[in-house]
Amino acid sequence: MALSIAGRPVWGPLSGLGSLVAVLGFASDRLHKWWMLDVFEIAGRGRYQVTSFFDLVMAWNKGVSYGLFQAETTIGRIALILFALFVVGGLGLWLAKAQLKISAVAIGLVIGGALGNVLDRFVYGAVADFFSFHAFGFYWYIFNVADIWIVMGVGLILLESVLPGVFGPVNSEQSDQGEAR
Repeated sequence: MALSIAGRPVWGPLSGLGSLVAVLGFASDRLHKWWMLDVFEIAGRGRYQVTSFFDLVMAWNKGVSYGLFQAETTIGRIALILFALFVVGGLGLWLAKAQLKISAVAIGLVIGGALGNVLDRFVYGAVADFFSFHAFGFYWYIFNVADIWIVMGVGLILLESVLPGVFGPVNSEQSDQGEAR
């Protein structure tokens, strides 16, 4: 029997898998940020060229993706934190209804990445970004490990939405009876 509140499931059969992926994604992001900031000391190094098209840099993003919605004030920062936590809560409810393991993994990746960036905002007031790809004078946005997990999770969700069944059949009980019970 699934855990529910007001008849809505908050923990489903694949919630454990998604939660494990979220914890691992969060932990890998935290470990990488700790290494970049405290061991590698990227802030003191400036731009560190890895290849002709990839650098490690230190960038503090006070906004969201691509630096949109810059939060320069405490109220703005709190608003971004609360919005992200609201989204994570919604993703948790979606995870409770997940029918495919790939969906649980995808949602877990997004949750783990989002929480990694939320902790940055809470602790530092901005998200720490490090990876800078560039070629022919074009610079892609600077990102971090949490962003990789978010993009991978969203990509998997979109792929499954556009090509249903690409990762396996949908639960037959759900198909036969409408919503799974």
